Amino acid sequence: MSPRSGDEQGPREGAPVRYRARVEYDGTDFFGFQAQPGTRTVQGELEAALAPLSGGSRVRVDAAGRTDTGVHAAGQVIAFTYRGMLGAAELGRALDALLPGDVAVRDLRRVPAGFHPRYAARYREYRYTVWNGPRSPLRERFALGVRTPLDTAAMARAGSVLVGRHDFSAFGVADRQPVRTLHEVRVRRDGQLVTIDVRGEAFLRQMVRRIVAALLLVGRGEVEESAVAAALASGAPAFNGAVAPAKGLCLRRVVLGRAATEMNGDR
Repeated sequence: MSPRSGDEQGPREGAPVRYRARVEYDGTDFFGFQAQPGTRTVQGELEAALAPLSGGSRVRVDAAGRTDTGVHAAGQVIAFTYRGMLGAAELGRALDALLPGDVAVRDLRRVPAGFHPRYAARYREYRYTVWNGPRSPLRERFALGVRTPLDTAAMARAGSVLVGRHDFSAFGVADRQPVRTLHEVRVRRDGQLVTIDVRGEAFLRQMVRRIVAALLLVGRGEVEESAVAAALASGAPAFNGAVAPAKGLCLRRVVLGRAATEMNGDR
């Protein structure tokens, strides 16, 4: 029988191999991505699943972004260093089989030893989903229910002023490096479903949810469109620090490429 080749060939026993994968998770029952003592986290579940595949040793999992409590992901990117005998295909199947039902891995592949998804990310894209219709228990597990009509055109105009490189202190938890670059803020309606897509190189903690909270105020007619630009310029917590609920937010994808020019502050 011919030996396996490429990603299918297992490493020598004990030889470290760096892998990356995409991860999907329902964040409802997690206290965020980052491991914390005494709480259930996505990183904790991934590392617990990797341990029996690594002789019981802890395998540290790095991520492109540390999502908050209740935030979901469709395209989170992780990386870890593995010292066992399984090849990529076998390791991917074994890892997925050991994970709980609200976490899944896919597209596991080898990467260079120094690869770290946080620094390899060119940009990250989040989507916030709003159900602008009658109460819907199923839809509102992953969307914010808003019963009053929303002016999505006004929301889009207000969001456009945030595109570019700015000091986003008004829209994030205090950070030593509050300057971030947003490539796009897009608001769309499909019937009663409203989506707010925010794409950027890096984000402050709670930044997307605070932007969404501001746009919802505009959409409901509670503040003028110009108030968003004024809040950005002021630097003070926008609209008394209003933050949209976590359940509507999903890390849709992380695009890898050149090393990011900004640190990923928290998300």
